[in-house]
Amino acid sequence: MADAAGRIATLAEEVLGTPLPIRVRAWDQSETGPPGAPTLVIRRRRALRRLLWRPGELGLARGWVAGDLDVEGDLYEALDRLSGLLWERGPAGPPRSRLRTGLQALRDPALRTAARRLIALAGPGLPPTPPREEVRTSFGPVHSLRRDRKAISHHYDVGNDFYELVLGPSMVYSCAYWDGPDSTLEEAQRAKLDLVCRKLALKPGQRLLDVGCGWGSMVLHAAREYGVSAVGVTLSEEQAAYARKRVADHGLTDQVEIRVQDYREVPDGPYDAISSIGMAEHVGAVRYAEYTAILHGLLRPGGRLLNHQIARRPQPDEEEYHVDEFIDRYVFPDGELAPVGRTVTQLEAAGFEVRDVEAIREHYALTLRRWVANLERSWARGMRLTSPGRARVWRLYMAASALSFERNRIGVNQILAVRTPEGGASGLPLRARDWR
Repeated sequence: MADAAGRIATLAEEVLGTPLPIRVRAWDQSETGPPGAPTLVIRRRRALRRLLWRPGELGLARGWVAGDLDVEGDLYEALDRLSGLLWERGPAGPPRSRLRTGLQALRDPALRTAARRLIALAGPGLPPTPPREEVRTSFGPVHSLRRDRKAISHHYDVGNDFYELVLGPSMVYSCAYWDGPDSTLEEAQRAKLDLVCRKLALKPGQRLLDVGCGWGSMVLHAAREYGVSAVGVTLSEEQAAYARKRVADHGLTDQVEIRVQDYREVPDGPYDAISSIGMAEHVGAVRYAEYTAILHGLLRPGGRLLNHQIARRPQPDEEEYHVDEFIDRYVFPDGELAPVGRTVTQLEAAGFEVRDVEAIREHYALTLRRWVANLERSWARGMRLTSPGRARVWRLYMAASALSFERNRIGVNQILAVRTPEGGASGLPLRARDWR
């Protein structure tokens, strides 16, 4: 089939109502599009069948993960150009998929000729099997203990060596805190951990609970630098094993405990301080009031909570919110984002006094770009450590997320809250952000 790229570009323009802003190279080596632009490489015709059977983002994602689609050139530029083309973003409300709308319109009798041309290009056959990296099965009610463990395992139990490659020596899988773009990733992650410790006003002899402790970096920093006794809880067996080894290697086994435990199962409060860094996105709307109430109950009066959490923009009708299909199927199953205002309200409803909210979304964009660079620098090894499909998932989601933070589509906030005693003494300094 000669000039498949030209045919695809023509059909895309009919479906989307505007020319493609990037080049296209098809399986027959034909190529078309604006000179100098990044190139969308369609390696196999089945990529089009994926789109026909599942119009929209999930069809594209399956093609990317399976290696049917690729990008040559600057991935960020390609995603940025395609985002404006594929998604219709109004002043309020969720973005609408132009691709899904356009492909569904091909079912209209007036556009059946175009539909037949697309089917001819895609080739005959049933829908291709989704890549094995896709989550296909639900395990019980959403955000039940069993299902949450399965979801966490899907994301975090993909090999500690792979995460070492992506995250670097700090092994911190959340937004770093940058003095500037010339700082190293390790410096910025240490600065973030220290900022959390200072906001919590940690002191020797205090008890710290780190909810969703990852590979143990927060509890290690707090124990070494601030002299606390720390408990870290995670649902990932691989994370826990790694964190326990780090604790032993630093000679801190009498000071730091790592548990495979859900936050709903922690029995031994009260704690002087609680950190929850990049964990609350897994909690879900149906469990968030329970989450805030449990953390409130685990703190002593006067204790502090630092909740570090990604936020989305509010919608005119919150009932219309739905989880991004690619993220839900390939990255964070059952993960949910909430507007920062809702999070503050729910913390207050649980009895907390919210004392500070710091928005740091630009910091996450810088962090993600460093993680992508780490992965791209060791791409072949990254594929060997996990799987080619999984490596492609991580590269795409991290690059797309960096752009989302840069374009103010999502944000991230550190919320400092206190279990203020009835007498009203919060224990915080008079001057805001004098974290002592």
